[in-house]
Amino acid sequence: MTRPGLSYEQAPPFGLPLRFFLTAPLILLLAALLAIHWSPAWTASRWSAEALALTHLITLGFLGQVMMGALLQILPVVLGSPLPWPRLTARAGHLGLTLGTLLLVAGLAWAHPTLLLSGMAILAAGWAPFLFAAAVSLAKAHPASPGTLHTVRLAWLALLVTLLAGFALAGELAGLWSTGEQAGMTGLHAAWGLLGWVLLLVMGADYQVVPMLQITPAYPAAASAWLAPTLLTGLVLLSIAVLTPLPSQPLLDLLAWLPAMAAMALFAGLTLDLLRRRRRKVRDATLSFWHLGMTSLLALTCLPVLATALPAAARPPLETLAGLLFLLGFASSVAMGMLYKIVPFLAWFHLQTQTGARAGTIPNMKEFVPEARVRRQYRLHLAAVLLLPAPWLPPAYAVTGLAALAGSAWLLWRSLLGCDRLFRRYGGQLG
Repeated sequence: MTRPGLSYEQAPPFGLPLRFFLTAPLILLLAALLAIHWSPAWTASRWSAEALALTHLITLGFLGQVMMGALLQILPVVLGSPLPWPRLTARAGHLGLTLGTLLLVAGLAWAHPTLLLSGMAILAAGWAPFLFAAAVSLAKAHPASPGTLHTVRLAWLALLVTLLAGFALAGELAGLWSTGEQAGMTGLHAAWGLLGWVLLLVMGADYQVVPMLQITPAYPAAASAWLAPTLLTGLVLLSIAVLTPLPSQPLLDLLAWLPAMAAMALFAGLTLDLLRRRRRKVRDATLSFWHLGMTSLLALTCLPVLATALPAAARPPLETLAGLLFLLGFASSVAMGMLYKIVPFLAWFHLQTQTGARAGTIPNMKEFVPEARVRRQYRLHLAAVLLLPAPWLPPAYAVTGLAALAGSAWLLWRSLLGCDRLFRRYGGQLG
């Protein structure tokens, strides 16, 4: 589990990232239950109030929590540059992200300006110190892992663009101003948030965690150097196409999506190939999450081709399918796979460091989260992914998938909570 060049002595106290990791599954559970309650309204359009509320619950509430917690570890350990004021940054970020997300989602679902603005204000109060601290950390980071460093820096930039676009849209929905470009800005907000912030951060993290956690060869240096800039180039071209309509806009749209889709397909294909070549031949239960995530990402890159062959009336359900594939099939699967590796390792590492225990006197990483529990949760998550992307089918079909998603989120939370309890039972201090 350890690799040369990683600064484990700079790792923050276990309790700082753990608060994010324990909150994330509960918000995913809430999203699944609300989706059952709102079904089938949220499948009618990806722009419906219910769909927007659910999307932000998953992106900010689940993925945002996982990613903020992961960055608390990646910056000091992988990039050798701890965040300044880590305790204050983590506490403000966690409180702002949790409360702000819930208020924002309520404001979107009920079209309530006061809730909407309150949510955005609290989110800003949580994100601002975290963004500033991350910027300081990234500026000081040494290039021991240049692929990860450059990719995380671009992910930070994409997050900033995403948040600024989100604040502009929230102000428009609350009646503070009018941009006149709500549809275009909403699309850009989604593109920069999903393909920029989420995908770029997953890329940057995977360059380290896939070889380390799954015992695979390293990603090719050329890929880790060029995939992120290629993806960002696509996002910049897309922004130009949306914000400055030109006679050649269809061609510009195509030129924007081609590099983005190519980067996604290449990243997914490379990751699957590395997993195939892993040096540890014993099957790991968490490996299934990475396989599902990368397969979903590959499938997602095929949807634009399928859309061109369908009549315009058939495309909105395809857009819903694309969102579900990205959020649940790709991003959530990879996040779960990482959590099942990172949290037990951190618990074992901090317990050993704090107690000075010898091997055999504290639980090993497999004991913190038993493999049988991981497999049960994966089966539920797989059922959710297979049953949910079905906007053409009867609502009862999606409700079955949502029930599986709720069960999956609950099992994930129970697994991580059990890891925390075992850590403290053996004398570990959260810090």
